[in-house]
Amino acid sequence: MQFDLAIERGAFLSIIGPSGAGKSTLVSLIGGFEQPAGGRILVDGADITRLAPADRPCTTLFQDHNLFAHLSVERNVALGIDPNLRLSAAQQAEVRQSLADVGLAGMEHRLPGQLSGGERQRAAIARCLVRHRPILLLDEPFAAVGPGLRREMLDLVRALQTRLGLTVLMVTHDPGDARHAGGSTAFVHAGRVVLVDETQRVLASAMPEVRAYLGR
Repeated sequence: MQFDLAIERGAFLSIIGPSGAGKSTLVSLIGGFEQPAGGRILVDGADITRLAPADRPCTTLFQDHNLFAHLSVERNVALGIDPNLRLSAAQQAEVRQSLADVGLAGMEHRLPGQLSGGERQRAAIARCLVRHRPILLLDEPFAAVGPGLRREMLDLVRALQTRLGLTVLMVTHDPGDARHAGGSTAFVHAGRVVLVDETQRVLASAMPEVRAYLGR
């Protein structure tokens, strides 16, 4: 695989393409969960290629949101600040505010098993927010939920992106997600980014690879 991609600060970029094309690999390289054989990953001109995931200006939300069943929602979110859960009063207030931002005010003491699927996703997003990283990487986090809830989660992420000035990269297997999110889309095929443009233009592209992917 060989990726060449530039993203503007504050952009929302969907990443689509056939299964096995390299979409998740691309996001994993940016997040630091995989290491490239060559090349560089730059953020605002700074080379982050060899930094550990925790040291990068990114936070990643995967399909498996990894909430701990024995911890309250509040404590699950607090893990984003301190894995040892030793938080100051100000940090505890920040956790509560983050939960309010995603619509979970009043649910701080519930366990994940007491939440709906959408509420668990919201909690996972709140945990990302308290890390205060300017880049949010979404690796098919809403793939296991229905279309209505998926749109609801996309609207939430879009609203948070606008308010907080985040740069968002979202891997999705559903072109409808990219269409709903708007912004721009990168089409990945055979380990390469072969097209980047406004989402509607990508989905209307006459490129054979895109047409085959969309079944046109």
